[in-house]
Amino acid sequence: MASTAVPTHDKLVLMEDFTPEACYRAGQSRDPRFDGRFFTAVKTTGIYCRPICPARTPKFENCRYFLSAAAAQEAGFRPCLRCRPEVSPEFAFWRGTSNTVSRALALISEGAIDADTSVEQLANRLGVGERQLRRLFQQHLGASPIAIIQTRRLLFAKQLIHETRLPMSEVALAAGYGSIRRFNDTFHKLYKRPPGSLRRLSGAESTEVMLLMTYRPPYDWGAMLDFFTARAIPGVEMVEGGKYYRTARPGALIEVSHLPERNALRVKLQVPQVAELAGLVARVRRVFDVGADIATIDEHLSRDPMLAPLVAKRPGLRSPGGWDGFELAVRAVLGQQVSVAAARTLAGRLVELTGTAQAVPFKLTRFFPTAIEVAAADLEQLGMPGSRRRTLKALADAAVADPKLFERAATLEESVKRLCAIPGIGEWTAQYIALRALREPDAFPASDLGLLRGAANGNGERPTPAELLARAEPWRPWRAYAAQHLWNS
Repeated sequence: MASTAVPTHDKLVLMEDFTPEACYRAGQSRDPRFDGRFFTAVKTTGIYCRPICPARTPKFENCRYFLSAAAAQEAGFRPCLRCRPEVSPEFAFWRGTSNTVSRALALISEGAIDADTSVEQLANRLGVGERQLRRLFQQHLGASPIAIIQTRRLLFAKQLIHETRLPMSEVALAAGYGSIRRFNDTFHKLYKRPPGSLRRLSGAESTEVMLLMTYRPPYDWGAMLDFFTARAIPGVEMVEGGKYYRTARPGALIEVSHLPERNALRVKLQVPQVAELAGLVARVRRVFDVGADIATIDEHLSRDPMLAPLVAKRPGLRSPGGWDGFELAVRAVLGQQVSVAAARTLAGRLVELTGTAQAVPFKLTRFFPTAIEVAAADLEQLGMPGSRRRTLKALADAAVADPKLFERAATLEESVKRLCAIPGIGEWTAQYIALRALREPDAFPASDLGLLRGAANGNGERPTPAELLARAEPWRPWRAYAAQHLWNS
């Protein structure tokens, strides 16, 4: 075998960027930075693994390497029961290599696209041709869009079997299988055994769900909690004892804690309707940004002399997301021209005025209101200027009229343009919504006072928004993360 140095973490992106020898050396190192960047399939066992798999490293000539779990499964390999590819960071679906692929994976991970959706329909959603979409998926993931969807469904089911005591019928429903027979047939075909035989937890069946969400280190958990502590809406969410809690429709309770020794978040969910589980899990991933390839992002931003000391001070700083597009947009409007604390107070008033009460014995007592509830409310009771009340009403009306208002458009520019068409929504608000709710990694509200302060020179002189935009050009495609560092400075 050639003596090939292991490439640095920012090089393992496309298959042509690294050799089988380099992958083999990366697997020998079991460095978590490589987790999810590729998968190792072993020809003699028919199994594919994560690079961090604790099993004995196979012989080099018996290994094949794939860009995604779906590509490995399309080639006839089954997931390892020891390293469990279903909890790999790859399944947070972060890819910085193609904007179109990234948007497609976001739709898939949030349940907007399922196995019954044709590639043509998915391509239309993204504004590209079907052939081009297939080509991009093969280039960046080594598998077709439908294979990605099917593999995601299978591995989510496998994670539920391993980590919960949900009845098998509910596992099948939560993972999106149309029937128990189809669910059982899939596992028999892949593992030559029934799905129940893979269960690790003993005891009676339970509807409580506790899952691990792995990430690529580092992860600045303290900064994430500080962000949510400052903005937690009373009755809807809170931070206590190093954990984050919130309510979510339809009657769900979510608890998120940090397991740094496992490079993972632990998510506990109480869900009255198991069919909602996959969507809730996707939202937690989005809110806590577990899919970001943060080492690559930090390395890129550190090339800028202004950002380098900020990144060094807060390695692993993530970009917190919004739980729901409409909720985040409302919070952005409430935060126009006021402090974070004042916006939180207004959000609390809105929840008390319009939010549905939760009949659960817990400290969190309400759900954030829907667009229909806000549109029908008497917003004069909020005690804020008439212009912002009108903006809030226009926002709610627009969300009721277009349920897909807060889905990503084909480009960031299109998303911002669509939001700016709502009366009272300007460039700053639209960029902020795109950053938090649409998870646009390149969104950048350049006129934000906090960003202008953070970008001030040594004499305290702040740039203009236009100057900051020009300064931020080299930060693309991760200006949202640069913004997070400037805000935290």
